[in-house]
Amino acid sequence: MIVLDVEATGVVPGKHSILSIGALDLDEPTNQFYDECRIWDGAHVDPEALAINGFTKEECSDTAKKTEAELVAAFIAWAMDRPADRTLAAQNVSFDAEVVRAACERAGIECPFAKRTIDVHTLTWTHMRVKGKTPPVENNHSAINMTYALSYCGLPPEPKPHNALTGAFCHAEVISRIAYNKKLLPEFDAYDIPWMSH
Repeated sequence: MIVLDVEATGVVPGKHSILSIGALDLDEPTNQFYDECRIWDGAHVDPEALAINGFTKEECSDTAKKTEAELVAAFIAWAMDRPADRTLAAQNVSFDAEVVRAACERAGIECPFAKRTIDVHTLTWTHMRVKGKTPPVENNHSAINMTYALSYCGLPPEPKPHNALTGAFCHAEVISRIAYNKKLLPEFDAYDIPWMSH
């Protein structure tokens, strides 16, 4: 399984650009990918998105960085080198998968990833229900965001601003703890799994 996190200039794949991609192979977590790119010409830049991911406007258009097309090609080359399961997983995986798909389309590259994905939100919601807990609801819909999922799994919040690789680390650790009842990355080894420590 490929756990990924994409940082972008906004949330609309057709008009916003990728800024960075972080990923790791859940079966071999030391096998990781991280790189950054400049925005494609004409891409919209949402200041709120930059506040979350920490990129500056200057960094977004730095011509020393790869193009978005070069970045997505490098990510796909890394992903295709994974020997087994290439299912994409993330917190809001529909966004990450769609923004990668849009970047592939802009670059004229075939997107090799399937529509079937794994998302942290559903795993956390299901785990809570199985354990007899009531998932949080806010404004009439699930309130399980990444901060909540991390806390539920005994983990600290993501650093702010966070980058795509730290995001992928957090997603992967939550997936491992919920799906396999085991810790995954040394960065989180000091934090116990709440339901395993009783």
